[in-house]
Amino acid sequence: MARVKLSKLQWGLIKTPVSLICLLPFAFITWDAVNNLLGADPIQTLHFRTGDWTLRFLLITLTMSPLQKGLKSPIPIRFRRMFGLFTYFYASLHLLVWLVLDQSLSIDNMINDVPESPYIILGLTAYCLLTPLALTSTAGMMRRLGNRWTVLHRLIYLIAILGVTHFFWLTKLDYQEPLIYAFVLVILFIFRWPMFKKLLAPKPTNNRVSS
Repeated sequence: MARVKLSKLQWGLIKTPVSLICLLPFAFITWDAVNNLLGADPIQTLHFRTGDWTLRFLLITLTMSPLQKGLKSPIPIRFRRMFGLFTYFYASLHLLVWLVLDQSLSIDNMINDVPESPYIILGLTAYCLLTPLALTSTAGMMRRLGNRWTVLHRLIYLIAILGVTHFFWLTKLDYQEPLIYAFVLVILFIFRWPMFKKLLAPKPTNNRVSS
């Protein structure tokens, strides 16, 4: 497939509707919250819906690189940063639900809740690792960090594992949905196996003895 070159105006015309589509889950969640349509336990519903969309956008972000190679087109990779930022957006909403609605911004509540809920530690760790990726997602930061940018953004693989595990530990009865996320993540990791194998390969050492 030939490479596709689009002008800034054309990219804008494509990205604008995609951005609006990415905001639809937030619009639906807001609508349901305003109209009391979140069920008997609205806080738990908000937890799961914001968490679900965080994982979905995270997996969509990881899909862009294999999709680019499969289609032999630069278009998917151009959307990777956008989907990554939407991952952070929904992750921030997920965190805010816990901080404001669940914990009422009480430090004492958080101190008591976190040790009893290991999945919270995983979630907080994943969010802390995701934050520098969001802050360094601009082209300017890519130029400043150079090769370090690539190393830093490989944290997304660890974040994905933490996110799926967080969902597994949070779920107490029905594991069907977290298993789907785990299956998709494994498939995406299989596509990246050559890269992982290269990263995990031992570095050659210089065994020459100086005379």
